[in-house]
Amino acid sequence: MLDVEFQDAAAWRGADLAADAGRFQLPAAALDEITAMAGKLAASPVPLPALKPAHFELPATTAFMAEVNETLKTGIGFALIDRLPLEDIGEAGARVAHWLLCSMVERPVAQNFKGDLIYDVTDTGRPPGNGVRPDKTNAEQNFHTDNSYNLCPPNYVALLCIREAMSGGMSHIVSFKAAHNVLRSDYPDLLQRLYEPFYFDRQREHAPDDVMTTHHAFFEADGDDVLARLSKFQVINGQALAKDPLDDAGAAALDALEDAMNAPGMDVSFQFQPGQIQILNNRKIGHRRTGFQDWPDAQNKRLLVRLWMRDQGRQFYNG
Repeated sequence: MLDVEFQDAAAWRGADLAADAGRFQLPAAALDEITAMAGKLAASPVPLPALKPAHFELPATTAFMAEVNETLKTGIGFALIDRLPLEDIGEAGARVAHWLLCSMVERPVAQNFKGDLIYDVTDTGRPPGNGVRPDKTNAEQNFHTDNSYNLCPPNYVALLCIREAMSGGMSHIVSFKAAHNVLRSDYPDLLQRLYEPFYFDRQREHAPDDVMTTHHAFFEADGDDVLARLSKFQVINGQALAKDPLDDAGAAALDALEDAMNAPGMDVSFQFQPGQIQILNNRKIGHRRTGFQDWPDAQNKRLLVRLWMRDQGRQFYNG
């Protein structure tokens, strides 16, 4: 366990951040490059996974994303980019721009065992459970990291908003380092338990004869830094699948972490607008969304396009 109080930029409390922290406005020159690129690809389509930023002349966009990268990697750990011009480039053009912008952060990787690199987050009408990811439902979520149960989770998570829900679906983000500071101060014994392993449900994203759980801690030391892998929902399911009831200290530690992350003033919240892109450092920033009510017309249903990025390991799901 790291017995330190984190004081770097990533150890923020939402109440202490400036209102525009992490907000980035796409400059006019970058928008011109993106619009021109989308037009060229509309005339001569290419599958998204084949595209790389080096295939295009994007100097203004590249300079802009260098600033975003600095914030993600050495700053507060999140960025909200406002915004791609959906009315000019359409959904297909926005997906292209999303892919290329995020490829300037790190390499997009597979998001399921089938190997899908581009993933639509939308409600399918099914309840969350083993084999049904919460991102395919309209249910409220706890703070979590994406793919916490995998062997090699993504370093960064990016979401492009195509359409909003009719109501709800508010996005919340929180600093794990700030929560770590609270637990170190108030519950040091419970913090130690979060450095010890839990079983995580792998959501059936594995070969048929593979094990159904992974076994690892929520927090892990990375030199003098801390990285997180968090999903209370997958731990509850994972402990049940492993037929190993969660110990009292583990349950109390989960509750203490939940309380710390949800305490007043800890998080930042915003409502996605079409064309906006949220990028998070997935090992330092937790995220959740509130439940939502969708539009009755299927063509207007809430739709986010997600990418996972990671330069380590191989591009397929298990890294």
